[in-house]
Amino acid sequence: MKCKGAIFDMDGVLFDTERMYQQTWREIAEERGIKLGDGFTKAISGTSGSGMARVLEEWYQVKDGAEIARECMERMEKKLSIHVPVKEGVREILGFFQERGVLLAVASSSSVEQIEANLRGSGIREYFTAVTSGSEVERGKPAPDIFLRAAEKIGCRPEECFVFEDSVNGVRAGIRAGCATIMVPDLIEAPPEIRPGCLAVCSSLSEALQVCR
Repeated sequence: MKCKGAIFDMDGVLFDTERMYQQTWREIAEERGIKLGDGFTKAISGTSGSGMARVLEEWYQVKDGAEIARECMERMEKKLSIHVPVKEGVREILGFFQERGVLLAVASSSSVEQIEANLRGSGIREYFTAVTSGSEVERGKPAPDIFLRAAEKIGCRPEECFVFEDSVNGVRAGIRAGCATIMVPDLIEAPPEIRPGCLAVCSSLSEALQVCR
């Protein structure tokens, strides 16, 4: 594979924000007198849009899951305006690609505004040529749309790009897009059935860097 591009998911890959999201989901649930079971983390991870809304409707027992999602995003925006926690190996792998002329993109289900705020707040915006939000594509992960769009934005064919993902839905999207997909699990371990389609499963971006050298 001749690598010309590298596409990164944001939450759980670039930033240690998935734990913050889980805490926020649970804060909202407790305020409503709801106890979220252990299965919630797996159910909500890697979802967006209508898929996320359906999960929230089931677990929060509400008619409109989008309302819960908006409340969570508003709270997260306030938290992230104070501090954006960067994951291990982020600056090293971004620097590695930048030095070799590899074009970088972010592909995240979050809003463009939140992606940009996180990148600026963490001091890594300069590394990225393009940002793609879930609002720009018709279908969310595990559909490949967001990675296909990100590759298009940086002028690369999907098969010329690495994809770095932490969620099962995200990994499936990367594989379906035809990208060399590396899973860096965060809250959810890589299930056996997803591993054969991955270029590698790594414990951190520091480990993933060794795969890319």
